[in-house]
Amino acid sequence: MANEEIRVRYAPSPTGHLHIGNARTALFNYLFARHMKGKFIIRIEDTDTKRNMEGGEQSQLENLDWLGMDWDEGPDVGGDYGPYRQSERMSIYLPLIQQLVDRGLAYESYKTEEELEAEREKQRANSEMPHYVYEYAGLTEEEKQAKIAEAKAKGLQPVIRFHVPENHTYKFDDLVKGPISFDSESVGGDFVIQKRDGMPTYNFAVVVDDHMMKISHVLRGDDHIANTPKQLMIYEAFGWTPPTFGHMTLIINTETGKKLSKRDESVLQFIEQYRELGYLPDAMFNFIALLGWSPVGTNEIFTRKELIKAFDPKRLSKSPASFDGKKLEWVNNQYVKKTDSSVIADLSLYELIKAGRIPEDPTPNEIEWARQLVALYKDQMSYAAQIVELSDIFFNQPEQLDEAAMQELADDDALAVLNTFRAGISNISQFTAVQIMKVVQEVRQETGVKGRKLYMPIRIATTCSMHGPQLGESVELLGREKALHHIDETLAQMKA
Repeated sequence: MANEEIRVRYAPSPTGHLHIGNARTALFNYLFARHMKGKFIIRIEDTDTKRNMEGGEQSQLENLDWLGMDWDEGPDVGGDYGPYRQSERMSIYLPLIQQLVDRGLAYESYKTEEELEAEREKQRANSEMPHYVYEYAGLTEEEKQAKIAEAKAKGLQPVIRFHVPENHTYKFDDLVKGPISFDSESVGGDFVIQKRDGMPTYNFAVVVDDHMMKISHVLRGDDHIANTPKQLMIYEAFGWTPPTFGHMTLIINTETGKKLSKRDESVLQFIEQYRELGYLPDAMFNFIALLGWSPVGTNEIFTRKELIKAFDPKRLSKSPASFDGKKLEWVNNQYVKKTDSSVIADLSLYELIKAGRIPEDPTPNEIEWARQLVALYKDQMSYAAQIVELSDIFFNQPEQLDEAAMQELADDDALAVLNTFRAGISNISQFTAVQIMKVVQEVRQETGVKGRKLYMPIRIATTCSMHGPQLGESVELLGREKALHHIDETLAQMKA
């Protein structure tokens, strides 16, 4: 490794948005490259034209950039080993496929999808693992060519299949899982390397690309383990040295204990969704870095530089990584507390506008009011969108106080406290937090009530809640008119 340039890649398909699992793959490759002072490469695997999504590539790159990753080579920055889109590399793939055909290591296959499905159904009925059965078995070369000619005469388009060697064991030393071996019979028979539309399949193109781009290490999810023997066969056929493989364990949903699946709607799974909620990119980077990798020590909050310095692939976990949404909220809250207030205010302002709480084109006074509002709740927020729910009292008054609040107001002193406080804030010339808290102290002196019995009725009556940020600042932001209205509504409920 010391004499070899470290070159790793993240190779997304532009078929959708950036998923948490794919983001982790990209992030671990990025950390490894930066830690080893190597190269991090982006390659777009877009040969599945039917599934490619318009804007899919741009979405992937934008979200990787938002997370804070940069890359040394890729479709948008170029490099010495391009093109970096598979769809633009056909002139590289096709001659190599033909070379395998010419050497007898691959061949044209004309079995139709209907024939293949019937074959699989029969195998399942016989309790056999579905596998491809060689269609030219027992035929002479002359008979084989006659069969091919007959298929062509019918207008059938072939796929190209790779001849799987018989009785061969493929071994590799996985960075995460240790030694792994497969028998050639386990891959399900001769496999397709070129589809009917002329496009190479994943297992062929990925080998060619990794070899041509001098990829030294392949870090990917362990759902790719089953692909590895097929890829090793291609490497062997060309006499190429394969990269070092490392297969990261699955990510599971903490609540269900099941694999994090894109069909699981109980948890948000795409980076774009977290961006939309106002999560911070550094917090997401930190959280994802700990999904299946553990640093030395017990610390859980790291800067990007600290993670790059600490990253060691030997500490990739052999056990499934647990995706805990509550833990992510906690991590993000740690970052919210440390982030400049203007950044959080801007994110929260967007959420308040989106929720219709403030106008789309707010005045300077409305913006300043909103910034003060956000400052009240900043330390409580796990992500910016929470400002909408946290600050609901500033926009909507509940129709009825809950039972716990009414019990607090049942105290004999509560009525006197509220009447005195109402009179006090009605008369102050400057409706500011300082003057409001001065009134609170005057209420204490006039009524003799102090502590919880003083503050709780005032908080409940003005903010309609038993909990919240600083009382003076909260009442100031409510404004005199709304604060008085809330008190009057509360007094009416107390007398009812």
